[in-house]
Amino acid sequence: MSTAVTAPAVVQKQLESALERWEPEVLGLSHAIHADPELSGEEFRAAKRVRALLAAAGFAFDAVQPSLPTALSAKCGSGSLVVGLCVEYDALPDIGHACGHNVNAASAVGAALALAAVADDLGITVKVLGTPAEESLGGKVVMIKEGFFDDVSLAMMAHAAAADVVGGTSLAMCMWEVLYEGRPAHAAAAPDEGINALDALVVAQTALALARQQLPAGSILSVIVTEGGSAVNVIPDRARASVEMRAPDIASLRIIEDRVRRCLEAGALASRASLTVTPSGNPYAELRQDPYLSEAYRKAMVLRGREVAFDPAPVASTDMGNVSLLVPSIHPLLGYEVGGAAHHTAEFAAHGATASADRAVLDGAFGLAMAAAAAAVDPRERERLLR
Repeated sequence: MSTAVTAPAVVQKQLESALERWEPEVLGLSHAIHADPELSGEEFRAAKRVRALLAAAGFAFDAVQPSLPTALSAKCGSGSLVVGLCVEYDALPDIGHACGHNVNAASAVGAALALAAVADDLGITVKVLGTPAEESLGGKVVMIKEGFFDDVSLAMMAHAAAADVVGGTSLAMCMWEVLYEGRPAHAAAAPDEGINALDALVVAQTALALARQQLPAGSILSVIVTEGGSAVNVIPDRARASVEMRAPDIASLRIIEDRVRRCLEAGALASRASLTVTPSGNPYAELRQDPYLSEAYRKAMVLRGREVAFDPAPVASTDMGNVSLLVPSIHPLLGYEVGGAAHHTAEFAAHGATASADRAVLDGAFGLAMAAAAAAVDPRERERLLR
């Protein structure tokens, strides 16, 4: 890991002062999003709250906004170094903010508000990107395709967790919806007239189970059957499944996709059923965190009394991985007390608006802002990021 300089003491004090000024609003944002969870792509109230807070702080909204209705793009400052802050705010079905995206959102917005106070001094532009549907579609991937990261020099956000960690990776991931269609028939009177779509799926599952041994190391393949027939005395004419593939990197993911597709085609060939494969959302690339920015963030968090571990192990999957392949990025884990609960559980969600979570929001905002400021005042890093 590279050695990072810290921002000058005067900048640190300005960032701390700005965060203190905006503390009630930033924590209010976290609590409001937590109390009012919205599913991926439906985060209208969360986006409205973020917009209102940014507008109150003097941010200007880009004339052209992202196509996703709950996404947004806003800027403050006019410096050549563009600092992108990614704001996630989607929740999970039935269990609310069980991945802590209210903490993610508030810490990113808090960092943006702090950096806005020193934007002119640092020669930066603070760009806030509301990035919806991280849990499903991958809003950041859509916004990359639409050019909203084209002018970004570095991108950052922090993710809610049980402990503070920097340097971690994530797994590349994609999901498919699989449909086999056959021909119904009476299962006793005329079974030979039917084409059994469920047989196709059983053959495919068997082939997938055998293929796992030859997949790239670190691969994860998950399959669930979502439809397999409506009556036991009718040959199933339709069978559906969801397939999720994960791999250490996007190149390995392409290998898995090819093998999985062949297994699915085997089911269709054996049963004579037709096969339709539909991608669900966008593929997620692996996360590559910038060493300089990671170390600058870690040093800043030490100033807040936190011990931040370095751990390169992959943790789940995120569309921030796609951003990290485009521009230098960080996505540290931001720890608070969760009572031993794991992500994507109701127990984890219950801790999202506690005093410990509030402290994490403010500390994470400070860490992100300080990391950006350190890069802005370091001539070598600034030059690297502006290339």
